[in-house]
Amino acid sequence: QVKALQAKCPLLVLPLGATEQHGPALPLNTDTVIADALCRAACQQVGVAMAPVMPYTSSAAHTTKWPGTFSLTPKTFIDALVQCAKWAAATGWKQLYIVNAHAGNDAPLRVAVDQIRIELMGRLQVGYLNTFFINDAIEAHFTEDAADLHANKGECDLMLYLAPDTVDQVAISDADDPDRTEGLVFSYPVSQTSLNGCTGAPSRGCAIDGERRFAMMCEAL
Repeated sequence: QVKALQAKCPLLVLPLGATEQHGPALPLNTDTVIADALCRAACQQVGVAMAPVMPYTSSAAHTTKWPGTFSLTPKTFIDALVQCAKWAAATGWKQLYIVNAHAGNDAPLRVAVDQIRIELMGRLQVGYLNTFFINDAIEAHFTEDAADLHANKGECDLMLYLAPDTVDQVAISDADDPDRTEGLVFSYPVSQTSLNGCTGAPSRGCAIDGERRFAMMCEAL
């Protein structure tokens, strides 16, 4: 089956999610649900193979302030991605595209991609993207209520469309917490800038907006 997929297309897509607290209203697997659904829909449309989504990644910025977060250290996460890439190459894949739906993964992901392209040069071509910043229109939607977004309207839109039963409809009305990162000189984790793990306005979440945005993201991917 793997050889048949590779004969059609040498590309393997690897979705990255997270398991972490997402404010009072959204579930711990928010990023994982979004990454999995987006890659699954896009890959099915064009006949590209998809690896299982990675649900445990780099979420240390949430610390232990709120329960529910499971995080690898950035170094462990980098090592895990490099190992996945080596197994992909050993299995015969020629290209690996990593699709990331968790902002905290970005820095170690960039390091991992750099390491993979050097270590597997000539064997595996690697690339990546962050789902909320695929293009300007998508980025504008997700950052309209918070530049340093987390569990905000954009994410809530998607979850109300993709997994509405997992959203706390009572808590969502009082979950908003403003972005406090504008103009800061130093870097702060969300546990220092948010009161409840949310940055943005999930109370404005809308399933119809989520459906439209998901379709736009899928087409862009």
